[in-house]
Amino acid sequence: MRLVLQRVSEASVTVNGIITGQIGAGLLILAGIESEDTLEDAAWLTQKVTQMRIFSDAEGKMNLCVKDIGGELLVVSQFTLHASTKKGNRPSFIRAARPEIAIPLYEQFLAMLEAEMGKPVARGIFGADMKVELVNDGPVTICIDSRARE
Repeated sequence: MRLVLQRVSEASVTVNGIITGQIGAGLLILAGIESEDTLEDAAWLTQKVTQMRIFSDAEGKMNLCVKDIGGELLVVSQFTLHASTKKGNRPSFIRAARPEIAIPLYEQFLAMLEAEMGKPVARGIFGADMKVELVNDGPVTICIDSRARE
């Protein structure tokens, strides 16, 4: 699984003119799932996301995680995170998981995040044409890939 985390002061996702998810301060998470991804990948990423210290403490240092600040999460599925641009000018998405694999893992990832956070996680609609609005705070943007655990 590949994630892009953006620290936000607010974010929302809209489908067909209807807001399906909206948060205040917290993390906007763009999530891409590969065919080989497993529950173990989702569990590892859940811990990374909820414990990553990228929020400022009283001294302005990045020492707090999203749970420490009582922040919120908005997760948006994004298969284009697995684009291969090796050949030509048209990206290939062959590594992105098909919906029958990706949707159940996406839903399980959301459930794991909710359990860890102790509250609902806002979301987009898997596979829909979504409009995402955000105010990136910092800006702080972090990429995490469960295949390259750094």
